[in-house]
Amino acid sequence: MTKRSLAGFATIALLAVPLAACGSNADASSGSSSASASAPKAVAVIEALSGQDTQVALDKGFTDALTSLKLTPGVVGSAKLVDGSLVFPITGGNVSVFTPGEVSPYVIGQIQHEGSGLSLTAGKTTVELTNLNVDPGVSRVYGDVTVNGKVAVTSAFLFQLDGRTLKPLQAEGDTAVLEGTKVEISPDAAGLLNQTFKTDAVKAGLLVGIAKITVNTN
Repeated sequence: MTKRSLAGFATIALLAVPLAACGSNADASSGSSSASASAPKAVAVIEALSGQDTQVALDKGFTDALTSLKLTPGVVGSAKLVDGSLVFPITGGNVSVFTPGEVSPYVIGQIQHEGSGLSLTAGKTTVELTNLNVDPGVSRVYGDVTVNGKVAVTSAFLFQLDGRTLKPLQAEGDTAVLEGTKVEISPDAAGLLNQTFKTDAVKAGLLVGIAKITVNTN
């Protein structure tokens, strides 16, 4: 296994961990100057993510909630629904990892899923959540929202990530697999869906499912 692959594994292993709570870099010595200190350097960098996908195994509580609201889920663009899991191809992105404690957050970057997404339909109203962009630095997923084909908002905060249930990294050939991160409805998305579908039943924090991220490491 090459050093580059090992660095890739180390980088990817941090992607799904909640990072917003990482402490800031404070100088314990009052006699030293931060201006004189050298700028922190990344310990690992993936300049261009490519290939593989993010899968979300839908939670029964989420699908039951959709049924009760008479919402029909679907896929948009290159996304797929396979055996109860939404599959979004990874189309790009980049990640830089710093030493914990030197920079806050210590993982910076994004994982892009352009040209795919999730749809929710009730009667004549269809909402599409597309072009999902995972920001590991704040454990959030952003995306574009359209209602009946018209853009409602771009780069909206759609999902919150909780990586406390993340399983150990699995290496499979030239890929790395991370599984176990919870994907939850954000407060912004809950408000938007409630307003669009004229309900108050969509709650912030509703568990959508469990994520499985597979990326190329070569």
